[in-house]
Amino acid sequence: MAQPAWEKIGIYKAGIIPVTFKRVPCKRHGGVRFTVNGRDYFELVSITNIGGAGSIQSVKVKGSRTGWTPMSRNWGSNWQSNSYLNDQSLSFMVTTTDGATRTFANIVPSNWRFGQTYSSRVQF
Repeated sequence: MAQPAWEKIGIYKAGIIPVTFKRVPCKRHGGVRFTVNGRDYFELVSITNIGGAGSIQSVKVKGSRTGWTPMSRNWGSNWQSNSYLNDQSLSFMVTTTDGATRTFANIVPSNWRFGQTYSSRVQF
């Protein structure tokens, strides 16, 4: 959000605009979406349409020829892996901030390409 918009809802003091918020559970329609971006040896996966807590605590990825590997948060809903996972189907283990964990097995097929989005049938 741009600074002028923030200043409409908050009081600007010394470069800081305090914000008070409350998390509320959300109900989403459709499944969790995984958009794979990046380049070889750098998968940047955007995970969206998260129901329940609405925010993600941790993510692990598993290729069809690898074990589970933790991903690190890049920014926002983008999680990164510095692994070579090309030509492998991908599974994700997602834990939300309320502690719920769900595994999305082989959600991304082995013929995936960067820039594509895949949706699950299930939601948190």
